[in-house]
Amino acid sequence: MYNLKNNTLPYNKITTFTQQFDTLLRKMGSGITTTTAYDTAWAARLHTIAPNLAYEALLWLRHNQLADGSWGASELVYHHERTICTLAAIIALAENGRLEDQPRIEQGVAALYHHLEYLEDDPSGETIAFEMLLPTLMAEARALGIVPKGDTAHLHLMQQAREAKLARSPGKMISRHVTMAFSTEMAGRDGLHLLDTQNLQEINGSVGYSPSATAYFLLYIDPDNVAAKAYLQQAFTDGGLPNVATIDVFERAWVLWNLALSGMCNNDLCELAQPHLDHLEYAWTPGVGAGTAVNWTLKDGDGTSMVYEVLKKNGRVVDLDGVHHYENETHFRCFQFESNPSISTNIHAFGALRQSGLPINHPTVQKVRSFLKANQTPDGYWIDKWHASPYYPTSHIIIACAGYDDALVERAIKWLLDTQKTDGSWGYYTSTAEETAYSLQALSIWKQAGYYVSPIVFEQGLEWLIRHQTQQYPPLWIGKCLYSPTLVIQSSVISALILAGNSLYD
Repeated sequence: MYNLKNNTLPYNKITTFTQQFDTLLRKMGSGITTTTAYDTAWAARLHTIAPNLAYEALLWLRHNQLADGSWGASELVYHHERTICTLAAIIALAENGRLEDQPRIEQGVAALYHHLEYLEDDPSGETIAFEMLLPTLMAEARALGIVPKGDTAHLHLMQQAREAKLARSPGKMISRHVTMAFSTEMAGRDGLHLLDTQNLQEINGSVGYSPSATAYFLLYIDPDNVAAKAYLQQAFTDGGLPNVATIDVFERAWVLWNLALSGMCNNDLCELAQPHLDHLEYAWTPGVGAGTAVNWTLKDGDGTSMVYEVLKKNGRVVDLDGVHHYENETHFRCFQFESNPSISTNIHAFGALRQSGLPINHPTVQKVRSFLKANQTPDGYWIDKWHASPYYPTSHIIIACAGYDDALVERAIKWLLDTQKTDGSWGYYTSTAEETAYSLQALSIWKQAGYYVSPIVFEQGLEWLIRHQTQQYPPLWIGKCLYSPTLVIQSSVISALILAGNSLYD
């Protein structure tokens, strides 16, 4: 710990932070994400197809049941996630048929029905494809005799919605060219006609870069598929599977965005960043942009905007048409057929438009501004479907607006300042390094734009973040369950340490 009463950021701390970025840039590659109960449960069902992998996955499930009987993130309660993870886990255990697992299954069933009662409490709403996956998995659980035959009113409505959606969906509609490929397992046993089975797999053997969808593919479609097995084996780590693999573009774009924000790109770091910038440039398709991974068939508006901003900031040639590809009449889409828009996608589009040099009064900029303004909560913050914490979208919009459209985020600044905890941290569920980092990043950029922020805010936040920066990051990112993109979060923390230190000692 260093003395925060000094009026300059100690040189050894600057060196430490830059060394942390150095290490991170050397480590960055295919993408590091945390193991999830949901995807691991699907692997545990591959007894006859990939027995070694299934055995390890079953061990992981047995060792990671939570105190309330559920599965999912242990650090916070997000009811959609606990529900879908628990349901997948009890199915896997029941199919295994071991008597020793019966108490685990019974505890899981009780927890499942508990969390079903509180779905409306989740601030960011449903996890990905929840309305399709839940009825599918409930039908499997009933067939196994581990949940009651009757439906709650909520489940009945969801089942009706799934059946209606399947009924109006054309045959063979789910392929690698549509977002539903990521959640192919939603088809279950009764929706196989929806799958274009010859065009599901990606180059890396996965279905939608999703371990759970790939396990479903092996279980119900092609149990001898060598490429799918190899993909799962490669993605398997720490006894389980992540929510998505790989994320080579997503990880690089967000890490380099945080590095640029910190202002600490010295000669050595810039040199280390060049191959990663080359990778992003290679991933860019003119007029369409980029996706989560370089070889993933699907591109998306969120990744496109972040990649555009990073490449533009670093002097690379990149076309704004790729960003505009996701523009519609009222906002920017993340994906073509999304059921509800993403706030963070529009925040990042706003940042990309600013980086392109468009003035604030440009019609496209004003369109996004109007959309964001309309979706601000009465308390001044924003929520997003890709992240369980409002600190992520709220901090990113402050960064995008500071010195460009200050009026849009004035209430958000007040909310950030008002919600700092007495120990200096921030956190919507519990104090986390990730959310504290986002808040310090935003307030530092706000201060750089010429606004006053009390030094005490930075002093307390910096002290807390230094103490907690190496602790495990709770999963706050929303996929089919919650997950953590480890290096993305780590880069936010390093960036915040640099920014807050400089803000305190300016």
